[in-house]
Amino acid sequence: MSIEKLKKEKEVTIKWRHYPLHPEIPKEGLSIRNRKNDQDKESRRAYAQFMEDQMLTEGLPYRRRSDINNSRMAQELAAWADSQVEDDGFHHNLFKAYFADNKNIGDKETLLEIVAETGLDTELARKSLETRSYSDEVNRDWEFARENGITGVPTFFAKDLFLYGSQPYEVLERFYNNLAKNDSA
Repeated sequence: MSIEKLKKEKEVTIKWRHYPLHPEIPKEGLSIRNRKNDQDKESRRAYAQFMEDQMLTEGLPYRRRSDINNSRMAQELAAWADSQVEDDGFHHNLFKAYFADNKNIGDKETLLEIVAETGLDTELARKSLETRSYSDEVNRDWEFARENGITGVPTFFAKDLFLYGSQPYEVLERFYNNLAKNDSA
């Protein structure tokens, strides 16, 4: 994966920020076919193929989904997980659950299974979800996204520069090198 290679080779630290990806979707999820939007069937197919190609390029497991989930609770739990450990294990397991295993990441019990799989404390995670202790942090991230016109994921941000979309390693490396060059100027 491009970002993992960059982290390793350039000793880059990633801070995950959360984005309001489909906040209108109910907690139980929504069938893609039943979702009312302007996309026709051909556009949905093209997007699904694009996602499949992107995941394949990055070496990530992917299975086409039949539904979309509300990711708000998952984002709050991811913020909690970031406060517990300094690795991306929970994020990777969350992506795998959603993109490869077609699990509903809007479901609390599913999220707690992912917490357990990651090796984090499920009771602390449950308490965090019940008290919504990371709601404010996610709200701040959503506001940052709105203020900066971020409309998709991933978006890379550093020193007022943005790089949008999944990128090959060479593009991420150029982004990093430009930042480093500006630092030394």
